[in-house]
Amino acid sequence: MLQVIMLRVALVFCLLAAVVMGRPHVHEVHGNAAEEPILDNSVSEVNTANKEFAFRLYSALASQPDSQDKNVFFSPVSVSVALAALSVGARGETHQQLFTGLGFNSSLLNQAQVNQAFRALLGKNASQDASQGTAVFVDEKFEPNPEFLDTLKQSYLTDGFTVDFLKSTESADTINKYVSDKTNGKIDKMVENLDESTVMYLLSYIYFKGQWQQPFDPQSTTEDTFEVDENTKVPVQMMHNEDNFQVYYDQDISTSVLHLPFNSSYSMLLMLPADMATLEGAVCPGHVTKWLKWMKSKRYDIFLPKFSIKTSYFLKPVLSEMGMTDMFGDRADLSGIAEGKKLAVSEVVHQAALDIDEKGATAAAATGVTITLMSFRRIPVLKFNRPFMVLILNRATQDILFIGKITNPNI
Repeated sequence: MLQVIMLRVALVFCLLAAVVMGRPHVHEVHGNAAEEPILDNSVSEVNTANKEFAFRLYSALASQPDSQDKNVFFSPVSVSVALAALSVGARGETHQQLFTGLGFNSSLLNQAQVNQAFRALLGKNASQDASQGTAVFVDEKFEPNPEFLDTLKQSYLTDGFTVDFLKSTESADTINKYVSDKTNGKIDKMVENLDESTVMYLLSYIYFKGQWQQPFDPQSTTEDTFEVDENTKVPVQMMHNEDNFQVYYDQDISTSVLHLPFNSSYSMLLMLPADMATLEGAVCPGHVTKWLKWMKSKRYDIFLPKFSIKTSYFLKPVLSEMGMTDMFGDRADLSGIAEGKKLAVSEVVHQAALDIDEKGATAAAATGVTITLMSFRRIPVLKFNRPFMVLILNRATQDILFIGKITNPNI
């Protein structure tokens, strides 16, 4: 019988305030620079699937028993990237489950087309504001199929490293240093320990830095309260800005949607519902399209809490509920990674961080302008002082980089 070797897969997703370049000092394998992708219907199909996957995964995470009344925040596009990269080495039913779970129609898309689409996606999201990539750490005694590694390098911009997983502390330190370097120290303990049977560690990361087009004046930030629920209130530092903002009120789901653009092609959408369960049960990509299309600019008094949160998830049960079960057990078929070895995924780990404050602009642009002549008019107030949802997306493509729910800004 073949020895069962567990393949550990980790997904790392972070929202930060600065870019720091760096790599661990180990043997490194790079692919050639990606050529300009050929855009066709497969890119559109994958983009559509990714958007729908974002809300399906959000629903699955938010409905977990241990997620009730907690903050939810993650990067769906990076989860898609990591699982699509894993699908390169999957075969049979395991491959079909990954495709179905990600929302890919196998009658319209094959693996090569999915690879091409993600190559285009990763290139498109590379900008001054965002960077994204993957890495694979391979045990020095394990030999993956060269075709598998080459596809990861060419289509998923994968950095390759060789480590000795028998030296669990050293290999964990190597992975943690890579992640820390890519995330400016926001995620510094991605790996606590590694089983000696680990032969490969695959991770995906995303970095985002946005500067508000309309920054908040720090002098306008005051202490206020946030209503977690009917019985719980917590103190917050509440930022304030009075200016023209794009806002849409969705009557169908009784939700106010605020559009805060960054000085780039990216934006943040903040959704303040009358009832969170109604919003969570209905929201989908079609809502985002509608909101962006019909938003109108109007003078508003905006109040938004200043906060920093971190989240951590073990996604095995969630992904299993979404139909991706075989890769975690004896029925796993990952023979595309290495022939003659029985591989399986032991866990999928996800960590994320979100910081919101008044910064994100130069000192000159950071000064808020209040038009005193307007102070005599009644200005509507939009105050995010109770649970709300948040999206960070590309305005042009509506690709969702991050999605979450802020239940308590102090956690």
